[in-house]
Amino acid sequence: MTKPPYVTVVVPTFRERENIPLVVGRLDDLLGDFEWEVVFVDDDSDDGSADVLLDLSRRHPRVRAIRRIGRRGLASACLEGMASSSAEIFAVMDADLQHDETVLPKMIGAFREDPALDLAVGTRYTGGGGVSNWSKRRQFVSKFATLIEKSVLRTPLSDPMSGFFVLRRGLFEETVRHMTGKGFKILLDIVLSTGRELRTREFPYEFKARQHGESKLDVVVGLEYLYLLVDKTLGRLVPVSFVLYVLAGLSGLLLHLLILGVLYRGAGIPFVNAQISATVVAMVSNFLVNNAVTFRTRRLKGVLLAVGLTSYMAICALGAIVNVQSADYLFEHAIPWWFAGAAGALIGAVWNYAVSTQIVWTWLPSMLRKKKS
Repeated sequence: MTKPPYVTVVVPTFRERENIPLVVGRLDDLLGDFEWEVVFVDDDSDDGSADVLLDLSRRHPRVRAIRRIGRRGLASACLEGMASSSAEIFAVMDADLQHDETVLPKMIGAFREDPALDLAVGTRYTGGGGVSNWSKRRQFVSKFATLIEKSVLRTPLSDPMSGFFVLRRGLFEETVRHMTGKGFKILLDIVLSTGRELRTREFPYEFKARQHGESKLDVVVGLEYLYLLVDKTLGRLVPVSFVLYVLAGLSGLLLHLLILGVLYRGAGIPFVNAQISATVVAMVSNFLVNNAVTFRTRRLKGVLLAVGLTSYMAICALGAIVNVQSADYLFEHAIPWWFAGAAGALIGAVWNYAVSTQIVWTWLPSMLRKKKS
């Protein structure tokens, strides 16, 4: 490249080995009227994507690659790609070839036509846009989520869940420090992070079927979507991680009471013994739920999962002792068994959140990774 890029196309990747060369080829054919580059941000794919990106970046002057180790997430990958660029315009698209890249030149050109434009969005829900090969269930979920988003947006968009858009550098600089940077819905994160109505244009396109690789959509992606909405509506008042931690604790509390009732009322086991058993089961449940949801971006796996569970149980042991003693005290003073059990379970909540969070999901993984390196 003889000139700095006018536009940087940011493409987050995870296990997209077959698609990466196709994306580069299509951008080559389409963006000849612009000074451009493409930045692939790969979350340490284990399918050979890193080798493909290394080879392409050596041979193609417009291809750059960022390989992230120990970090995952589409939104944060896009932000790192933008932060690495000196371009005036940033385009975001997926590597799975489901976005109609032929619309991209018009989206980029709109910024030359309108110097005040903040955002150009590819939309599936207006002006001839659409989806192909989607089940009725997926269409319903997408449209229902879109309705929820429209109720909290200052900027009207027909498709705020779109992952295909172009923005001006100024908007990136304005919002980047206010974004959550979590999950898959980066456009929604950007729009919710502004304190004003944005100047936008929408470009209809047909959302195509995936050609290679596998979909990254799962239940946890839906939870991350809810996380983002909660963070942008309540995050200034209560940390979202604490809200999720409390919800995980409530699920553990219900399980705790169920086990306690079965053992004490059903099996006739002494209350103290039943409370101990219910406490242990609830602790394991809380750990697994928090690991899967609350701390998904720092999720422990393999050996770390076992070590983390052991550490979590050890850290919570003090709270568990107080839990059992408090519940037994209340029960011996004629407090109903269910209230005594619930009160004992809630006593250790503050300790568990304040201490185990920092040690189990922050300090411990960091120490073990340093030892490996």
